[in-house]
Amino acid sequence: MVEEKPARLTVGVVGAGRVGPVLAAALALSGHRPVAASGVSDASRRRAEALLPGVPLVEPAAVLAQADLVLLTVPDDALPALVRGLAETGAVRPGQLLVHASGRYGTDVLEPALRAGALPLALHPAMTFTGTPVDVQRLAGCCFGVTAPGELRTAAEALVIEMGGEPEWIEESARPLYHAALAIGANHLVTLVAQAMDLLRQAGVQEPGRMLGPLLGAALDNALRSGDAALTGPVARGDAGTVAAHLAELRARAPEDVASYVAMARATADRALANGMLKAEYAEALLGALADGGTR
Repeated sequence: MVEEKPARLTVGVVGAGRVGPVLAAALALSGHRPVAASGVSDASRRRAEALLPGVPLVEPAAVLAQADLVLLTVPDDALPALVRGLAETGAVRPGQLLVHASGRYGTDVLEPALRAGALPLALHPAMTFTGTPVDVQRLAGCCFGVTAPGELRTAAEALVIEMGGEPEWIEESARPLYHAALAIGANHLVTLVAQAMDLLRQAGVQEPGRMLGPLLGAALDNALRSGDAALTGPVARGDAGTVAAHLAELRARAPEDVASYVAMARATADRALANGMLKAEYAEALLGALADGGTR
């Protein structure tokens, strides 16, 4: 027996940033039809042309007038006002699927549109985006944080699967914690890697990315497989002298990185202590080296 596909939908994008056109392009591969997008910057126009060729750029209200499913892919802080404005101006149609891709919010932020008869969905892809066609390929196997009313759960999960993703149900109340976890894991990782590359350049390494690639790849793989058991290095071993030497060099050469080193070293020490990797007899000297922001 061949399973029938869900009904094909016309798709609109409000906010042609890095995410919206990619999601619309992924839906197009499943047979849905992008019909309109909004975006004002030159970068937005270029993205729309590359990912949604032939799709006109119009005002947000015109996007809603043409689409059965509307992707609201604007920055988090702009989303509440956008939803209120669309609802208050009568742009929202009863039965229209309104989908936002914000990690921070669930469906409560869509309440004004819900009162106007819209069907609210929160589908957040746990991935970083470049806003280029390569992102469409990367959606394969990508987890989406899904929040929706119970009666729309099946529809929400079906849309994620059609985009190549894997739905992960997130309760409304858990959205801020969920988003904080992703920010720690992805955004802070970029900062840490960039800091490490800067310091290696100062140390005379010509290609820091080449040096860090195998090391960080192995560290990430080990961490995902083993959690805290993957901890290595001077903090986990309790090498207070090495940590003190690191801090002295950072104060002299890269003082802007001292605070982040101390914060991450303390967090690492706490986890190493909790799992028994860092012995108590070494922890006192180590924490002493980190005391007062690493200035002792």
